[in-house]
Amino acid sequence: MFSRDLQNSPAAGVQERRDARQPEERFIGNVVACDGAHATIAASIGSLGDAEVDLWSVGRLITILVGKNRVIALTRSMKTSSPHWSENADNSFLVDLELLGEIRVFADGFEQFSTGISTYPYLGARAHQIRSSDLIKIYDRGSVQTSVIGRLSQDDTIDAGVHIPSMLSKHFALVGSTGAGKSTAVSLLMHKAIENDPKLRILILDPHNEFAAAFPDKAVVIDTDTLDLPFWLFRLDEFAEVLYRGRPPVADELDALRDLIPEAKRAFRGPEGGASRRQSERNGFTADTPVPYRVADLLALIDERIGKLDGRSEKPYLRALKQRLVAAINDPRYRFMFTSNTISDTINETISQIFRIPGGNRPITTLQLAGIPSEVVNSVASVLCRMAFEISLWSNGAVHLLVVCEEAHRYVPSDPNLGFLPTRQAIARIAKEGRKYGCSLGIITQRPGELDQTILSQCSTIFSMRLSNEVDQDIIRKAIPGSSVSALNFISSLANGEAIAFGEALPVPMRLKFNRVSETALPRANGAEVRDTADDPSNINLTSVIERMRQGGGPDISDFQSRISAVEANIQEAVFTTSSQFGDDEPVFAPRTETGVNLEPYNPAMLPGLARAVSANDDPRHSNRIDRYDALFKGSAPSLKPQRPSHDEAASHPAGQSSGQASGQSLRERLLARAPGSSLIKR
Repeated sequence: MFSRDLQNSPAAGVQERRDARQPEERFIGNVVACDGAHATIAASIGSLGDAEVDLWSVGRLITILVGKNRVIALTRSMKTSSPHWSENADNSFLVDLELLGEIRVFADGFEQFSTGISTYPYLGARAHQIRSSDLIKIYDRGSVQTSVIGRLSQDDTIDAGVHIPSMLSKHFALVGSTGAGKSTAVSLLMHKAIENDPKLRILILDPHNEFAAAFPDKAVVIDTDTLDLPFWLFRLDEFAEVLYRGRPPVADELDALRDLIPEAKRAFRGPEGGASRRQSERNGFTADTPVPYRVADLLALIDERIGKLDGRSEKPYLRALKQRLVAAINDPRYRFMFTSNTISDTINETISQIFRIPGGNRPITTLQLAGIPSEVVNSVASVLCRMAFEISLWSNGAVHLLVVCEEAHRYVPSDPNLGFLPTRQAIARIAKEGRKYGCSLGIITQRPGELDQTILSQCSTIFSMRLSNEVDQDIIRKAIPGSSVSALNFISSLANGEAIAFGEALPVPMRLKFNRVSETALPRANGAEVRDTADDPSNINLTSVIERMRQGGGPDISDFQSRISAVEANIQEAVFTTSSQFGDDEPVFAPRTETGVNLEPYNPAMLPGLARAVSANDDPRHSNRIDRYDALFKGSAPSLKPQRPSHDEAASHPAGQSSGQASGQSLRERLLARAPGSSLIKR
């Protein structure tokens, strides 16, 4: 794995691989200042043609001889003592160093690197170019579970490795700007992880559908067509996120769901005997219990509660809730939740498919989220992260799960008022407690400044690729150990595929170049297949593109529908109250009945303007209903008492016609004649 021939040889302390240009003497300067964390070296250099000109550069490691031990230091900055550079004479300059640790030499000649320093450099101590054998001692942990992921940037002949168990047990993060090579680095790390731990199962939340191509033989791809995540696996707050499409839920509707969902679950189980009933009561059903139930039973319970004489104030909320449920069922984008016509307990199949238990030879699942509606992605991520933790918890460590969150700042943003709280809680629970039960977390983001710092602080190993934003750089500087903070001074100038790694999986911060991944295992946003000919505007099938757009869902009008339904319900309640005040035996009009769940999602004929179609012989109180609709869309407050037309109005309009009918325009026509984008309801 590593080139340990120099480290294990008897003369490992004196042997050195030398470049042809390297001078015989490795001495490069003397210590002129030192404190507990830094040191300064005075050195001199001749013309640019001298061989030692490349010995000094920012970011390189050097050694300082202190007795038998050698102190390891990182070059952080340098400057000349004079503002001018001489081509014909030696130029003196000062080099500022950061002390990292020391290589200790024991009595038997054994040498070992330690991050602590037993004896600090004294003034005049000699500094040397670091030996290759010393570099190996620093970065090689000597463990068989250390996997090679690249080469050192300072010396590309030396392997760069990480300790995979430490990286997974205490979580890891990989940050970097767009185009720095994050996806390729993640693919490389995942390949090394599954090689190291055969019990590991990996779930990748893939918002760009690009990791399917990276694991052609190791992964199962789940997209919106193959995803089967039953709605009854969602907790109440997660299910509410789907119904309200990312908006805050209505408290009264949420309370109704909390009461009715357990009843629907009991109805699904059917009549129970005495022993079964006692067992059920002992276990208890709540709205969060992952037990199957039918939406039809839930709708029937809502209708039953609507039909009760008491609780009249709840009816508008119940009708709006029913409308939301029907809209969610009929939405083609939610097929992954409501795909099964026959409800059954399929939790075993769902867990086996998503979390690869047992999994066979494909331990990785790439969940493609690009086709899932954006307003419910957080809810889906919450369900999967919560289930991953619970599987690890109740399997007693038999399954090691790794959840990789690509674009993690979407799920756990730094602003606590943004994002979805259950998703934040599920990911935070893995970050804080997952290592105890074998559940690991991988955070991938291009904006660490927008990521919840509590989550980032739980990641003990961080791979930082190129970051150009100063806020993001400051976040990473705060996460790195104080004695190695200068290693991140180069974070904005890293090359593609290059990173600075630090944390539990490495002994000291390491600047490395990731190994190249084969072309057949590179992440690609187009999927797992490599196309022979690229699509272009001349041969693309525009019809199929439009079909995909339409299948993905159109404009969201469910909020408008629910508002119209709630307003109509309020008007119906008001009319019932008015008729009771007039002492009628029958209500003015019967409440509309809704049977079944296959309702038309939207129809212009459903607008209230159709209420204009009343005959001259209809009861005058129907005109009262029309006036209330007029007042609603004109922004005025309708009167609940029937208004008798004045003498002048009766003379100017024929019997049974309102002013709008006299003008020849219905309410619907007047609504359609409004300017585009104008509000129907004035607030």
